Amino acid sequence: MSFGDPNNPYGQQPQQPPQAPYGQQPPVPPQGGQPGYGYPQQQPAAPQQQPYGYPQQQAPQQGYGGYPQQGGYPGQPGMPGMPTGYASWGARVGAYLIDGLIIFAVPAVLYIIAIIVAASSASSVQTDINNCAPGDTQCANDALHSASTGMPAFTILLIALAGLVTLGAGIFLISKEGSTGQTPGKKALHIKLVSESTGQPLGFGMAFLRKICHAVDGPLCGLGYWWPLWDEKSQTFADKIVSSVVVKTQ
Repeated sequence: MSFGDPNNPYGQQPQQPPQAPYGQQPPVPPQGGQPGYGYPQQQPAAPQQQPYGYPQQQAPQQGYGGYPQQGGYPGQPGMPGMPTGYASWGARVGAYLIDGLIIFAVPAVLYIIAIIVAASSASSVQTDINNCAPGDTQCANDALHSASTGMPAFTILLIALAGLVTLGAGIFLISKEGSTGQTPGKKALHIKLVSESTGQPLGFGMAFLRKICHAVDGPLCGLGYWWPLWDEKSQTFADKIVSSVVVKTQ
């Protein structure tokens, strides 16, 4: 006499696995690490946080084209021509001397010629007067008239030409300083005038204003010109007014 399955003494029917709805296939186990439809989705791992009190790491900022952004000026190493620090007082004085030679070299020659011509004219007039007979005022007047309409006119022309050359050279230097930050003197000594806030050349207008502001550097024995010797940013009073600095390019 058999009592059936000992594991199922009450004669219950074994439970069948649940059937998928009609027309649907049972879910297939995942094959490539990504769970399929019907399986729980795995959440991506959250980034690890630094413990409280530790500095958070910042990802480096990328510049245009994927290159790291460069720091500001001065004192930043980089490509040739980039500012590397404030210019020394000696370098600034040397640049002024070189620029002064450029401005005044040609006008000085013209002034010297004008002085020589004027002196020669005065000597010629004196000779003509001495050749006149005593008491001959007409002869003396003719000599003076000849001198005033002759060589002195050439002297005046030389002086005017020297002034125009000086003015033109000054405008040229201001233009170069405003557009590139460097006059010939500054370029020779590897220094550059830039805006304190942007690190770029000032432009003609601000460079011209800076020249005018040098008027405040002159009083008290040129105190403003000496100020860069102990100033933190090596600035004159004019530099502080227009927010400019002179930096080294190498």
